[in-house]
Amino acid sequence: MADLDIPSLEEWAGGSGMLRRLTTRFYARVAADDLLGPVFAGMDPSHAERVASFLTEVLGGTPVYTAGGGSHARMIRRHMGRHLTEPQRRRWMTLMLDTADEVGLPVDPEFRASFTGYLEWGTRIAVRDSQDGRADPAADLPMPHWTWSSPGGPAEP
Repeated sequence: MADLDIPSLEEWAGGSGMLRRLTTRFYARVAADDLLGPVFAGMDPSHAERVASFLTEVLGGTPVYTAGGGSHARMIRRHMGRHLTEPQRRRWMTLMLDTADEVGLPVDPEFRASFTGYLEWGTRIAVRDSQDGRADPAADLPMPHWTWSSPGGPAEP
């Protein structure tokens, strides 16, 4: 199979519609969670949609997030000063993966390894960058682009 025939992670996941279902259901669960609910209290009603757009782009889909003015630096800035903890990160991961099962994201090991690899990488950055003393990210920080071969780190943009 030629490289051009390999679907992106976003395509394999079921497309942007599936990622919207994932984030919509996930953030409904977050709101009811005793550990994460307070972190997301007062969340903008469009938060789940923005995160779905971000995930769509990161996983190889249409760059709707950046086309709408979003950036990786902007996403990082949204976490700055929030003092996220490792227990909150682990709960976030557990709820996200449980929600992925609930909404029907593919369960094959190759997809889940790449998808989970991105979530681990991203949530660890969120915790790190949420602590005091983190420098403001450069405005031109490239968007991560996760592929089948990048479960250990983002592919080059």
